[in-house]
Amino acid sequence: MTKPQDKLRGWAAARKAILAGLRFTSLRLRLVVVFGLVALTAAVSASGIAYWLNREAVLTRTQDAVLGDFQQAMQNRASTLREHPTRDELQRAAGQMANSSQRFSVLLIAEDETGGTVRGNSDLDTFTLEDVPKSLQKAVNKKQKISSNNKYTYHLYWQRIVQGDKPYLVGGAKVINGGPTGYMLKSLEPEAKDLNSLAWSLGIATGLALVGSALLAQALATTVLKPVHRLGTAARRLGEGKLDTRLRVSGTDELADLSRTFNRTAESLEKRVEDMSAREQASRRFVADMSHELRTPLTAITAVTEVLEEELDAETGSVDPMIEPAVRLVVSETRRLNNLVENLMEVTRFDAGTARLVADNVDIADQITACIDARAWLDAVDLDAERGLMARLDPRRLDVILANLIGNALKHGGSPVRVRVRDEGNDLVIEVKDHGPGIPEDVLPHVFDRFYKASASRPRSEGSGLGLSIALENAHIHGGEITAANSPKGGAVFTLRLPRDASELRDPDNPDSPGNPEDPGCTDKSGEGDRTEGGA
Repeated sequence: MTKPQDKLRGWAAARKAILAGLRFTSLRLRLVVVFGLVALTAAVSASGIAYWLNREAVLTRTQDAVLGDFQQAMQNRASTLREHPTRDELQRAAGQMANSSQRFSVLLIAEDETGGTVRGNSDLDTFTLEDVPKSLQKAVNKKQKISSNNKYTYHLYWQRIVQGDKPYLVGGAKVINGGPTGYMLKSLEPEAKDLNSLAWSLGIATGLALVGSALLAQALATTVLKPVHRLGTAARRLGEGKLDTRLRVSGTDELADLSRTFNRTAESLEKRVEDMSAREQASRRFVADMSHELRTPLTAITAVTEVLEEELDAETGSVDPMIEPAVRLVVSETRRLNNLVENLMEVTRFDAGTARLVADNVDIADQITACIDARAWLDAVDLDAERGLMARLDPRRLDVILANLIGNALKHGGSPVRVRVRDEGNDLVIEVKDHGPGIPEDVLPHVFDRFYKASASRPRSEGSGLGLSIALENAHIHGGEITAANSPKGGAVFTLRLPRDASELRDPDNPDSPGNPEDPGCTDKSGEGDRTEGGA
C-alpha cells in the first residue's frame, strides 16, 4: 500500500524535474521572457483599469439616466392616479411611463376598492413581480422614519441582476401617502455589448503590446548580448593561448568598461607569460648548455675512471689498499654524474620539443626480453607476454621506459618482478608489478615528478630522480600514459599504456627523421630507476 509520505516525495521529485526542465539556459530567451512578462503585466494592468473605469462610467451613466426618467415618470404619472385605481388605469399609466427615451418596462401595483391587489404591466405581463428580487421588494415597501436628513418615507431603490445570461437594471419606488408601487426593468445588453467590444479591443491592444515588447526585447538582447558574445569569444581565445586577443571598445557604458578591463587584463597576462617564457627558455638553455659543457670533461674523467676500475679489478693489486675506497667512490660518483648529465640532456630535449619519435615494427615480447637480457635480469623477472604481438613504436624509447620501470621494481620492491603484456584492441598495456611494501599514499601523486625525494632526510640516492619522469615523457611522445598504484595483494604496479601504432606521432616536418643522433640509449644502463625513496 502506498503511503502518503511516498506520494508527497514522488510529487516533490516530479515538481523538481518539471522546474529543472523549465529552467532557461539562454540569456537571450530569458531577456525576451522577462520583457514579455513585464509588458504583459503592464498591459493587463492598464487594460484592466481602463476596462473597469469605462465599465463603471457606462453603467453609471445609463443607470442614472434610467432611474432619473423612472423617478420622473413616477412623479408625473403614478402619483396622479386616484387612491384605488383599476387595472386598466394602472395598465395605461404603466404604458405611458414606459414610453420614454430610455425604453424600460414598468410594473405598477396598487389596491382596488375591495382591498385586492391590481397590477398594470407595460409589456403585457412579460415583466412580473417574480422578476424583482425579494430584497429589492422589501426595501421598496419598507417605510422610513422622517428626519432632518430623511424627508421622505419611501425612496427609490435599484439593483443589477442577470437573467438568462443577460444583464438588467431593476428599480423600484412607492408613491407617498398610499399611492401605487412601481417597478422598472431596463435591459443593459447594449451596454454589455459595448463593454465586450471594449474588452476585445483592450485584449488585442495587450497582444500587440506583448508582441512589440518581444520584438523590442529581441532587439535589446541583440544589442546587449553582442558585446557579451564578443567577450566570451575573446575569453575562449585567451584560454586557448592566443594572448594577443583584444576587444574593440566603443562607448562609455558598463560593457565598454568591461571590455577595457578585459583588454588590460589580457595585456598584463600576455606580458607576464612572455616574461615567464623568457625565463623558462633561459633556464632550459642554461641546463642544456651546462649539460653539453659537462660532457667533454666527463668523457675524459670517465675514461680515467674506467682505467682505475680495471686496475682495481686486476689481480696484480697495483692500487694502494689505503686509497682503494676513495678510488671506488670516484668511479661510482663519476658514473652517477655521467648518468645525471645524460638525463638532463634528455629532459631538455623534451622541454624544448626537439625529441623525435622513430617508429618501427616491434615484437613486444622480444623487445622486453632484450631489455631484460641486456641488464642481466632474466633470473629476477617473470615475463607473461605472447610471442608475435606486434606494435609500431620507437624501440629505443620503449627500452628506456622498460629499463626504468623494471629497474625501479627490482631496486625498491625486490624480485621476482612480474611483467605482463595485454592486447586491448588499439592499445597495448604493459604491467610491471613487484612484491615490495608498496608506495606510500602521500608519495603516489609525486612519483613522476622530477628530482622528487620521498624522504627529505635522505636527499642522496643512487638514482638521479629523473628516470620515471623521462619514462613518462617517452610514453607521452608515443601518445600513451604511465600510471602508478598499489596492488591489493601488496606491491606496486606501474601500468604502461601505448597505442599499437604510434607512427602518426612522428615529426610532421620530417617523417623519415631517424631521431636526434645525440639521444642517449637506455637512460639508466644499470637499471637504477628513479622511484622516490621509500617507494615500493
